[in-house]
Formats: sequence, structure tokens, C-alpha cells
Amino acid sequence: MRQVIRNVKILGTGSYVPKKIYTNKYLESIVPTNDEWIQSNLGIKERHIASEDEATSDLAAKAGLDAVKNAGLDVKDIDLIIVATATPDRKAPSTAAIVQYKLQAFNAAAFDIAAVCSGFLFAMSIGTQYIASGVYNNVLVIGADTFSRIVDWTRRDAVFFGDGSGAAVLTSANVTEGFLAYRLYTDSSHDRFGFTVPAGGSEIPITPAVLEKRLQYFQMDGKAVFNSAVNALPKAISQVLEDTGLSIMDINLMIPHQPSIKILKKTAEIIGLPFDRVMTNMDKYANTSSGTIPILLDEVNKAGKIHKGDNILFAAVGSGWTYGASIIKWG
Repeated sequence: MRQVIRNVKILGTGSYVPKKIYTNKYLESIVPTNDEWIQSNLGIKERHIASEDEATSDLAAKAGLDAVKNAGLDVKDIDLIIVATATPDRKAPSTAAIVQYKLQAFNAAAFDIAAVCSGFLFAMSIGTQYIASGVYNNVLVIGADTFSRIVDWTRRDAVFFGDGSGAAVLTSANVTEGFLAYRLYTDSSHDRFGFTVPAGGSEIPITPAVLEKRLQYFQMDGKAVFNSAVNALPKAISQVLEDTGLSIMDINLMIPHQPSIKILKKTAEIIGLPFDRVMTNMDKYANTSSGTIPILLDEVNKAGKIHKGDNILFAAVGSGWTYGASIIKWG
């Protein structure tokens, strides 16, 4: 194995969301909630929902191909595919293996990781290490989820989620650009099941009794999510700022996970970042779990809002609780 340390940058971005849309008004007819509450508390107006013939791998493959093209590469140039997802197509094989087949990217190794809403950030950090060490040259990192398949559409918390996928191609960079720092954490010391799908794993296999209790669906403690997020995100952000010697005002844009507008506003207030530097798109897509950061990154990138030399801050918090932050100097 070659032992080298290389800087790593994002060469291309991509995204895909399904065509079907559930508006808040539509959800009022099936869920005990209302449009005004959703918009004021969550910042969501609508979300995209996968069609019956769309699996997570379909969303992931389309976003991945978009990113490869945006990077000016061919699928044969990809050495590794990492898919971050909490809603895999199957228990086996990995969704990444299925994505490899759908992309025909047979030169690439492929595997999944599970960190739920922090998944893309965790996956990107893994891909960065493979390139920095010289093991691989081009890594395709994908965040993809179809939470519409695991939410209980009779529960109020169904309004939080949508389906979608985003992707980024990582490659080596020169010494003046690329990732400056990563900080990743997991804190299972409290409320570790505040965001969970109880059944379907080895702990609680699916049985008729389990299905009757609807334990196969996602469940969330909204208060626990809020409290964990507004504590975890500032901690991780403060640490990467300290690691890089940057101040919060050196950050040109923050591209965070999209848990709710209230969580992001509170986080910006705590860290002292003007909210106009915090990018959001939850009004159009809701929370797409591991898809949030890369979908938003692709939108911001293709809209020309990121410039060479900009310091971009990524931050996320997810089930477990996993959380983290990263800073990249855009190349």
C-alpha cells in the first residue's frame, strides 16, 4: 500500500429527487397536522416521494451519475463507491453494490455505511482518507434515503421526511485547497432511541404481532432531537474552527443537514453565524436524511454560489446520536 498524504477536494456534485410531491395541504388530509404548524416550526412546504418502482438504489444511481458527469469523469474512473443510507434496498447485498451494477462502474469497490442523517458526512470522511492515503484516486460518495417507505403515515412525525439523493466525487487536490478538518462523534449516553426504527433487525424480527403494533416504522421524539441537535452541532463546529484556526466569520457558507428551520436558526445563533450564510432547501425537500447535505451542496454549487477559495462548513446530527462537522476550502 502506498503511504502518502494528499489533500482532497470535491471535483463534482449531483442530485436526484423523485417527481411525486406531497404538499403540506395534502398531508393535512392523512396526518393529524396542519400546513401553518409545519411551515413555522419545520420550514417545510413540500417533499418528494419515491414512486412504487423506485428504490433507494435508483435515486442513488441517478445522483451518482450526475456527479460523475459534473466532475468530467466516466464511471470507469471511479475507484470506490460509498453509499450512506438508512433505507437500503435489501439487508443484503449492500445498496452500494446495486448502485455499482446500475452505473456499470465495475472498476469500483462498493460498500454502505449507516449513520442516518449524519451518513453523508461520515461517508465523505471515509472517502477522504482513502484518497489522502493514496489507496484510491476518485471516490463517489452518495447519500440516499427513501424514508417514505419507513414512516408511519398515520403519525404526525411523518411530515418531517422526504425522499432524495445527492452525491459528490472526491479526488486529490493541491496544497492550497481541499478539506481542512473533520470532527465526527457518537454519543449514545442518552436518548439513543429518540430517533429509531424498532423492528426489522436482529433485536426485534418482523412477526405478525410486530406488524400489528406498527413497530416496523420510524419513530421519533421531537424534543430529544431538538435538544441533541442544538447541543451537538455547535460543539462539532467549534472544534473544527479551532482545528483550522478559523473564526466563524471566516466561513463563507454553511451547508448543513436539514433537520428543521428552528434547529438551524438556533445553531446559527449559538455559533454567531449570520443566518444568510446558512444554506437551506427543506422548504422543497423536507428532511431527506443522508441526502440532505449532498442535495443542498449540488444546488448551491450549480447555482454558482460557491467560489474558489471559499471556506465551506458542513455539519450534521443523526440517530444514535451521531454528529460532526467539516470545513473545506473550495478549489
